[in-house]
Amino acid sequence: MTKEDFAEKIGADRNDSRQDDPEEQLWTGDYSVKDMYGLFAMFGVLSVAAVIGSFLVPYSILPWVIGGVVLIWIVLGLRLGLKKMGVKYELTTQRFIHEKGILRRTTDRLEVIDIDDVAFEQGLLDRMFNVGTIKITSSDRTHPVLVIDGIENVKEVANMMDNARRKERIRRGIHIEAV
Repeated sequence: MTKEDFAEKIGADRNDSRQDDPEEQLWTGDYSVKDMYGLFAMFGVLSVAAVIGSFLVPYSILPWVIGGVVLIWIVLGLRLGLKKMGVKYELTTQRFIHEKGILRRTTDRLEVIDIDDVAFEQGLLDRMFNVGTIKITSSDRTHPVLVIDGIENVKEVANMMDNARRKERIRRGIHIEAV
């Protein structure tokens, strides 16, 4: 079925220029490792302190301390791997697509026109490494509030989302104040 056949079938007006605007990709991203740098630094210092401190107590405790430190680093590595491989984002001129999962992938699409507000937040370490969390408030039923963390260049991405939202509403003739 061609695009014209589909448009005719659903009753779309072929003369409506808004129907013919192609969807363009604006941004793709995933979880940034930089979001965990602060956590790595903190556990690095605690690991060194635990190993040094274990020499001050009886020798029988040393294997438990080293085992605990190794376990913490394994958990951190698994957490990073799951976030890095399990989350993908794509922003187009008409949709924001959020994929999550490794063994079972769930893909959610949020129409850009349904986005009501885009906000971002950064802590001190986030600002140092230029990462942050974006909070999208929308009229979408499945995701009225969508929080995406670990976004690199968070300010630029949030502005890109907001600009895409505004352009799509103008393109479809919806006034920002009316929504």
